[in-house]
Amino acid sequence: MDSKKKFSFTFITVVIGFMIAIQFQTVKEPAVRDTRDTWQLRADILKEKELQLKLLREIRSNEEKIAQYETKRKQSKEQVLRNTLEELKMEAGLSEVTGPGIIISIEPVHEELLLGKQADSVSPDLLKRLVNELNMYDAQHISIGGRRIINTTVIRDINRETMIDGYALNRLPIEVKVITENAQSAEKLFNRMQVSNSAEEFFIDNLRVKVEKSAEPITIPAYDEALRIRYMEPMKPDEGGKS
Repeated sequence: MDSKKKFSFTFITVVIGFMIAIQFQTVKEPAVRDTRDTWQLRADILKEKELQLKLLREIRSNEEKIAQYETKRKQSKEQVLRNTLEELKMEAGLSEVTGPGIIISIEPVHEELLLGKQADSVSPDLLKRLVNELNMYDAQHISIGGRRIINTTVIRDINRETMIDGYALNRLPIEVKVITENAQSAEKLFNRMQVSNSAEEFFIDNLRVKVEKSAEPITIPAYDEALRIRYMEPMKPDEGGKS
């Protein structure tokens, strides 16, 4: 019995010692060991920081680009509005314009060709017909006696005196300036006015119409009176059309 107890005690001691040895070895040598030294670790940390700084720079650069694009977009909208406003002002006759065109002079006929009393003025009807004819032949801008003609211009007789928007045309000759879209349009307008019926109508009133080409660009002044707008009211914001 003593030998059996000794054998059992020895066996248990060996097993316990083996287990303690295995546990000690496991703690001493982990499965994955970090063999890098301090300088290598510092180098790796430095690389991570450099990558982080690079990403921050890219983010900042992209944010600046977005801000620049937004600024340009706002500026482009403002520029479009300015351009549209200038176009509308030009169409309304509120801007001075320069371009190719023709010059028409209305003057009395020579005494030997007179059919009656020498003319000293031009009737409003003749001027209206002339303006309508010029518009029909694609005239873009017209001035008569230095006064800009627009859609609301009033040509009428007041106390036997021809008036354009309240300004008298009481001296002959009268110069009519016409601007067209381009030089070709100016050439066409010149040819059409050479055979126009207006010349005959003016001649009946002892007036001669002389049409000339202009070698230099023609300048027509802006309309300098307050625009008279009737039957128009500002639209409320919620009444506009949907875009």
